[in-house]
Amino acid sequence: MQIISNSQRQTLNLGKRLSSLLKSGDTICLYGPLGAGKTVLVKGIAFGLGIPKDKVNSPAFVLINEYKGKRTNLYHIDLYRIKNIGDIITTGYPDYFYKDGIIVIEWAQRLPHFLMPLNYLKIEFKIIDKNIRKIIISSKDNHYNFMMEKLKEIR
Repeated sequence: MQIISNSQRQTLNLGKRLSSLLKSGDTICLYGPLGAGKTVLVKGIAFGLGIPKDKVNSPAFVLINEYKGKRTNLYHIDLYRIKNIGDIITTGYPDYFYKDGIIVIEWAQRLPHFLMPLNYLKIEFKIIDKNIRKIIISSKDNHYNFMMEKLKEIR
């Protein structure tokens, strides 16, 4: 599934729509360069979960932010500053897959294959122009494929 976002507002709204389909235990892996809109999407997801979007910042300095939503928790993981596998392990990263909540991982391309979740929704950002982004959403999991079909319906 491909979406063209012409503004931060459109990316924020995509996150909000996506949040209505997410449930505890879901994992989203975000890919793309700096400034592509990954954190904007997370703000939209948070807002849709009842978390004030201004509370959500890139956790680049703390690596993991935890937010309590009205429906479920949101765990926002940012691997931008990760240098090696040990850094990922010491964050407690694997423990989040056993907590009640939704996990969103920015810079998922930095995860070694053996630390990737088995099933996840992959969202890749490509910068087309100053404000234009191509957002590619994919998965190999039936649960997330069904979610993508539902997302098309609420566009």
